[in-house]
Amino acid sequence: MMLVALGSMAKKKSPEREMRAVWVATVDNIDWPSKAGLSVEDQKKEMTTLLDQHKKNGMNTIVFQIRPATDAFYQSPYEPWSQWLSGEQGIAPDPFYDPLQFAVEECHKRAMELHAWMNPYRAVFLYQETETDPEHITNQHPEWFLTYGKHRYFNPGLQETRDYVSKIVGDVVRRYDIDAIHFDDYFYPYKIAGEPFPDSLSFAQNGGEFYPNRIDDWRRDNVNRVIKQINDTIKSIKPWMPFGISPFGVWRNKDMDKSGSRTKAGQTNYDDLYADVLLWLKNDWIDYVTPQIYWHIGKKVADYRKIAKWWRRNSYGKPCYIGQGVYRLDSISTAKAWRSADQIIRQIKLNRRLKGLNGSMFFCSKNFTENRLGINEALQTEVYQSPALNLENSNYQATRLKAPKLQMKEGVLTWNAVEGAIYYVVYQSSGKSVKNDKVFCITTLLESGISKQEEKMFYSVKSVDRGHFESVASNWIRVGK
Repeated sequence: MMLVALGSMAKKKSPEREMRAVWVATVDNIDWPSKAGLSVEDQKKEMTTLLDQHKKNGMNTIVFQIRPATDAFYQSPYEPWSQWLSGEQGIAPDPFYDPLQFAVEECHKRAMELHAWMNPYRAVFLYQETETDPEHITNQHPEWFLTYGKHRYFNPGLQETRDYVSKIVGDVVRRYDIDAIHFDDYFYPYKIAGEPFPDSLSFAQNGGEFYPNRIDDWRRDNVNRVIKQINDTIKSIKPWMPFGISPFGVWRNKDMDKSGSRTKAGQTNYDDLYADVLLWLKNDWIDYVTPQIYWHIGKKVADYRKIAKWWRRNSYGKPCYIGQGVYRLDSISTAKAWRSADQIIRQIKLNRRLKGLNGSMFFCSKNFTENRLGINEALQTEVYQSPALNLENSNYQATRLKAPKLQMKEGVLTWNAVEGAIYYVVYQSSGKSVKNDKVFCITTLLESGISKQEEKMFYSVKSVDRGHFESVASNWIRVGK
């Protein structure tokens, strides 16, 4: 792959910093790999191709699902290789490679973050159809698990399961150069009509002060405990590393709680998934929140605009990114709003107008591979004309990086490497002033090509550390007449 850093002038200046992320789902081969059993060469090619597309679209972060069902898309000492990699659980890639390590390296080459996406409680996906490896934890400790609907889950009421999941997360944080740990909306499973979750015995045995009348509070306490324990585990290893969660879009409906949103969601985080996300934000147990607002602007029972406004008021000062449902784009959708990529563009523009919202995460990657309703061109021309840096990480101890020295050699901008820098940002301006500059490119290289132009432009470069803190600007160089 040729890593060439190029940029172009934007019609309108976009934010210098915002989250632009894509979920890459591996469960059931949703996004990657496209099917189980591909050759290692094809798996790698698919990964680099999708990363190139997302970089071209202006993305700066990949949320890569590495543990979809108590299995692994990395070399784990505790859990078997995923069935969605080879076609059979427990079978390592041949010739061997580590998909997580590969993805981390490829993301970092492109100056993109990789957030390791893990599912804490899902143990076996479609358990009646899945043959688990003999070493799978459900076979080693069947007493830790409950079956509900078509899937098998960790029993959230057991301290053993909290300890186990925390150990798995800690192992990944310790051994891989990831940029964050990410959980989605799956805690207690979404309720199935007429089928109660089978934890009454566990409640009787472990309910403590909550037993016998406060099972909902007990369930929430179980999830609270695992969230706090996992955050403590992460911070004990790498204090700077963010722990982010993308919950279901509605915390509570207003008819259940005056603090809730003006929505009529059939299920909610607090009442049905037992995920008290606001408590986690308030107590600093998570570092960012990405509510999944997969509804269109103006939807009666769940209006994107109203819900986005609610979350920006209730994020307790943490970065709040909005999860957006690119998968809903469909030319024959029953909702007219989803028949054009303009719905996503309108949502992004709304996010930018609402102070306290810091960007977007898009579900999911394959919709960009398919270029659903021209979403790629819409992003590139309407809202992501210029690259964007990630937000500064408040947990990271900034390192006062030196500014690079910028030169022009044979039509190419070049600069020296700076100790401690993980990437560089080239700025473009119509004058020697930061007042009207914009991000031209973000790269790990020490050079950037400049397209031929008649108009006079000025360029400078800054070095950036792991926490996304910039150095002062280099010298400015004029290009053009």
